[in-house]
Formats: sequence, C-alpha cells, structure tokens
Amino acid sequence: METALVFGEELPKEALRLELAGERVRLGQESFEATRSAEAARLAERVKGREVLLVPDADTFLVQVSELLVVLRDSAEKVWLKHPDAPVAYPLVLRDEAGFRAWLEEVAPGKLRIIMRADGFELTTSVGKLPGPDPNGPSVPVRGGRQDLATLRRGLGLLKGRFKTSEDLCLVPSFGTEVAQAARALSGTYSAPGEPWFDELCFVFPTPRGARDGG
Repeated sequence: METALVFGEELPKEALRLELAGERVRLGQESFEATRSAEAARLAERVKGREVLLVPDADTFLVQVSELLVVLRDSAEKVWLKHPDAPVAYPLVLRDEAGFRAWLEEVAPGKLRIIMRADGFELTTSVGKLPGPDPNGPSVPVRGGRQDLATLRRGLGLLKGRFKTSEDLCLVPSFGTEVAQAARALSGTYSAPGEPWFDELCFVFPTPRGARDGG
C-alpha cells in the first residue's frame, strides 16, 4: 500500500456500487459480463440515469473493462472510481481512444495529461512535457517500485500555475494497468481532500474489441 496521503472526494452515498472482477461486474446479487451484448444491454438499463461507483479489485486490468466503461459512459448519469485503500472516490469523464484524440484536437490551452507508464508518470502538455530527473525518462519516476504521488502533486501544481485557464486533466494509463493502480494514481490529482487541481478529470480507456453475442 502506498505511504503517501490519499486525497479524493467523499464516497457518493446514492451511487450504485459496481464491484469489478475481471470481465465481470457485480451489482448487488446480479453479475454482468459487458463483453456479451445482451448482458451489456441489461446493465445499461440498470445504470441508466444513475450515479455509479466502480469498486476495483486487485487483479482486474483496464483492458478487461473497456466494454463496461462504454456502457457506463453512454448510460450512467455520473461515474465514480473508488480508491482501493481508502474511503474516497473520483468523479470521471470517460473517454475511449477516439474521444481522447478529439479532446486533444480541441482549441484550448494546456491539454494537460498524465501518461501512466510502468516506470512512472509523464506529465504532458500542448507545448511539451514536464521534464524529470532523467531527460529520457518519465517526469515522475516510480520510487522503490511505488507511485510517487507527492512529486506528481507538485508537478501538477506547477502546470496549474502555468496554464491557469485549463479546467480539465486526462489520466491516460497503459492499457495493461490494473484498475486499482490507476485509481491510486488519481489521488495525486488532488492538492488536498476534496480539492482537485482541475475541475474535470478525464479517464482514458482502450477502445473495445467488440461485444460478443449471447447472454
């Protein structure tokens, strides 16, 4: 478990709780596999117009939940991702790869994003990346095999000071990343409890391979 302070928002009290388990997700006593078109349609009806809290397990990878995230992006009123180690969560704007490219093409200052790599975080803007200790490495390297969230927060503070009118930030995890690890990284996008560096937090996920038939 990380030793850095964990920041985020209070857990949404009225949200439907969806527990991840690989390609399946549990909602109360029900279980859905969003890679199957019939089950994805049933889940879409259950979450339509509702707030949803995604609860990651330790072993689910981002690439396994791409179909689920499409359902939530298109049907849910609001999507939250819970931190795996603390009672806080993060409100997300979900974007697939095409949606992320469209966001990058918008005419707006900054276009700040965190590229989450195995060796650390790369903080990138429309005018280049924030340099780190190694000019060929990430802006914020891992320390002792763990995310360096304190340095990530300081880096985002520098970017916020430079791009004062930027209102949103995108986290772009490697698609082989565990969802729980991505959720831990989101703590670094807050300067204090309930105080995000940016008003809107975008979460980029892989484009689905295509839902299978059957229920």
